[in-house]
Amino acid sequence: MNSTTPIARGLRPFSRMLRVTAPNRADIIAVLLLAGLSILVIRGAEGMAEPLARLRNAPVTLDPWNLPGYALRTTLRMFAALFASLAFTLAIGTLAARSRRAEQIIVPALDILQSVPILGFLTFTVTFFMGLFPGRQLGVELASIFAIFTSQAWNMAFSFYQSLRSVPSDLEEVSRGFGLSPLRRFLRLELPFATPALVWNAMMSMSGGWFFVVASEAITVGNTSVTLPGIGSWLALAIDRSDFTGVAWAVGAMAVVILLYDQLVFRPVVAWADRFRFEQVASTERPRSWAYELFRRTRLLPLLLMPLAGLGRALLMLDPVRAPRPAGRAEARRGVIGDRVWTAAIAIAVLFAAWTIIGYVGRTLDWAEAAAVFGLACLTMLRVLALIAVASLIWVPVGVWIGLRPQWAERLQPVAQFLAAFPANVLFPFAVIAIVRWKLDPDIWLSPLMVMGTQWYILFNVIAGASAIPTDLREAAGMFGVRGWQWWRQVALPGIFPYYVTGALTASGGSWNASIVAEAVSWGDDHLHASGLGAFIADATAIGDYPRVALGIAMMSLFVIAFNRLLWRPLYSFAERRLRLA
Repeated sequence: MNSTTPIARGLRPFSRMLRVTAPNRADIIAVLLLAGLSILVIRGAEGMAEPLARLRNAPVTLDPWNLPGYALRTTLRMFAALFASLAFTLAIGTLAARSRRAEQIIVPALDILQSVPILGFLTFTVTFFMGLFPGRQLGVELASIFAIFTSQAWNMAFSFYQSLRSVPSDLEEVSRGFGLSPLRRFLRLELPFATPALVWNAMMSMSGGWFFVVASEAITVGNTSVTLPGIGSWLALAIDRSDFTGVAWAVGAMAVVILLYDQLVFRPVVAWADRFRFEQVASTERPRSWAYELFRRTRLLPLLLMPLAGLGRALLMLDPVRAPRPAGRAEARRGVIGDRVWTAAIAIAVLFAAWTIIGYVGRTLDWAEAAAVFGLACLTMLRVLALIAVASLIWVPVGVWIGLRPQWAERLQPVAQFLAAFPANVLFPFAVIAIVRWKLDPDIWLSPLMVMGTQWYILFNVIAGASAIPTDLREAAGMFGVRGWQWWRQVALPGIFPYYVTGALTASGGSWNASIVAEAVSWGDDHLHASGLGAFIADATAIGDYPRVALGIAMMSLFVIAFNRLLWRPLYSFAERRLRLA
């Protein structure tokens, strides 16, 4: 008996490992789901590498049997753009938050880039990407993905930058006390703290990409016209033919796609990201996801991911812990001199860019036309201000109510994503018909179309801010009987304010961008124009008038930068000084 005891003891760990790693029902379902998604990705990617001539031989048609394939192609483009936006956000947002010199370039650059309309990017990028892969669809696909990227990346980068600047000071002191290296601080503190808000903004960016999916798939720049298979090109064709049935099919397919990726991707990620909420008292209500619970119950999936986890731990082991070292006087003096030289270099570059633009406009256009474009920009600015104010009054209370109730957030999440993804192009027929029938003023009644796809930036950021309010703070407010306006003034508004500023800033920039499609709309043979900078850029892009496109983009960038510097940046600074959670 004693002789067999060592053998038995040696077999127990192996048998226990067999019991733990034996596949269960969750493993089977997870493998089937992942295999199905892999097949769909491969099937959709095959069409992106075909010859460009195939697009002319097999044009987009309004046959409902083709719609699932079109939906697959559109979804792959949007997720490819989302992954590129995530990589861009982690790199650029971190650099801007950590380096004051980099911040002086990155933040204004983001202001400019979010103000550049998607048609402005397409004007110059379609030819570039088609030149990289001549005669292949891949070049046009990359141009389309890049166009969707421009509608997603800036919002995510602003959100991540704001989150890193809002890390509680006590946590920063602890990280410095432990001598964490920049990499360890990023992985252990900054990235987890910013994850919940980043997830909500990724959902908003994904939905915002649908707003411009028509322009990114049905590309028309001057004499170049390319139509990629997708929901956006289907919708453009249906609008051009005044086909209400085709529009309904596109909206239905879009709703199905949003529901699927909400259940399989975003809701599990939201449930996973909830573990990173900054609070000292555990919340009684947590977001739930059947897919997240399914993957948590799997036994083989953790084993498959174990090499990646081991690689990450090995990289952290190679990064040494450094003792904190105060900066000396000489280093501080060199830093001040370096900052002055850096600021002077930026000022010279800005002056050179302004001189180049002024010279280009002076050589190619009349200064009287530049003054007229300035007036059009003022009209668009008035629309943006009014629409952001109205959207804030509506969605801030709604976002706070949803964010404080995870169960309702779980139910309303796909609805909010669908509404955010709902393309304004679908409303063009109703707007045009109503304006023509009742002889309404397009300058007034086309304006709401500008905020249809951008108001959701405010809602999603406010939801993220409300869900990030610590549970102990809410419980303390309840114990002391803080209610009504006092609760809004001392708890809700301070808690959501940094997130609201991010949402309002990106909604403002998005509204400027949306003016391109909202100030010049069509339905069949009816064409309506509202006086504004968006209509000016849309008309110049349609005829390939590059000098006027450049003038419109430069004017829009100037207005957005001035708007951000005079309003949103001071509010950012106020939030960092007065409204941090520590």
